[in-house]
Amino acid sequence: MMYTARNHSKAADPGRAIVMIGILFFVFGFVTWLGSVLIPYLRIACQLTNFESYLVTFAFYISYLVMALPAAGILKFTGFKNGMAAGLLIMAAGTLMFIPAALSRTYGLFLAGLFVQGTGLSILQTASNPYITILGPRESAAKRISIMGICNGVAGIIAPIVLGMVVLEDADALQGSIATMSPAAREVALDALANKVIGPYSLMAAALTVLAVAIYFSSLPEVNAEEEENNGGEQVAERSSIFRYSHLLLGVAALFLYVGVEVVAADTIISYGASQGIALATAKFFTSFTLSGMLLGYMIGIICIPRYISQRQALIISSFTGIAFAFTALLLDGVASVFFIAMLGVANSLMWPSIWPLAIHGLGRFTRIGSSMLVMAIGGGAVIPLLYGHLADAWSPGQAYWILIPCYLFITFYALRGYRAGLPAEKA
Repeated sequence: MMYTARNHSKAADPGRAIVMIGILFFVFGFVTWLGSVLIPYLRIACQLTNFESYLVTFAFYISYLVMALPAAGILKFTGFKNGMAAGLLIMAAGTLMFIPAALSRTYGLFLAGLFVQGTGLSILQTASNPYITILGPRESAAKRISIMGICNGVAGIIAPIVLGMVVLEDADALQGSIATMSPAAREVALDALANKVIGPYSLMAAALTVLAVAIYFSSLPEVNAEEEENNGGEQVAERSSIFRYSHLLLGVAALFLYVGVEVVAADTIISYGASQGIALATAKFFTSFTLSGMLLGYMIGIICIPRYISQRQALIISSFTGIAFAFTALLLDGVASVFFIAMLGVANSLMWPSIWPLAIHGLGRFTRIGSSMLVMAIGGGAVIPLLYGHLADAWSPGQAYWILIPCYLFITFYALRGYRAGLPAEKA
């Protein structure tokens, strides 16, 4: 199922379009995975509890839940390419909000900037995920999304290392001495820490603006989404409402939980390592280990799907692996436990590429709204980590990982049975 361009004179080959979307996925990864550094950084700079610090993930990911449906309306008005450029400019605006937030050391303003960043990303995600899905056959969609995942993962490995080296430098010494400082000295030290974020975020805002201009003037073809929805590939019998497609609704729930466990595995590991007695100077690299695991999983997916295993089989293997690694992390402590939290990156890697095409299958004219609902499910990254933060305060950072088990169990149910709920047997 190939895409159609509204302006055939500008139509690019699918390979060029994939490269351009790959650049956008790199941007997604770079901005998204900075949260793992911002959580411990803002916890020190703004003197927060575990629960309060995980409002970082809440503010960022809740924007997907709130803005995904409006994003679909924006894209209908602007088209895919112009919508992507607009999304990048909105992200740049949110990034610039970090400057006054740092100067005033106002946690609420940091959170507002993260929400605006997420709003821009929700527009980009709403456009790019169905875009990459239709650039080829349905049965190999997971392979193409895995390629995008590599772009995302490489950026996610780089981003926390770069930001961590800037804002968490000497954080261990500051955290150890802050309790002994006078109130005036403490304010000066915390202000200096907060100001460290200004340089990196100013550069990021400039880069996002340049990329927005490049996308706007690019030859990226405009997808005729409605033609794709009505004519592309197999679809099941037309239904009166999107809510009558049970496999989509269960897929939204599975994706909600998946994003939650993915964010928990990546964004809590630095703080968890610190709670296990590992210095922040070392722990700041742990998110990159988790994302390296995801990168390995994406490469496995590219090699194996659909040649050796189907998208659904990849999801089954991934969900069972997630359960096994989470249980092992809960049974251990110290470096060994941290290692298995990092290994969840491998287990999580093929879940998004597998759930998305299974959930969107057969929606016909509801494909656009179905895609928006799946993007809304990224809001799981707001809710599940916040619950983890509450449990970390109530129990311990290690025992709070029990929240992963029911999430992986539901994803396993979707892989085994939920993906075919309401579909005719021959289409399931």
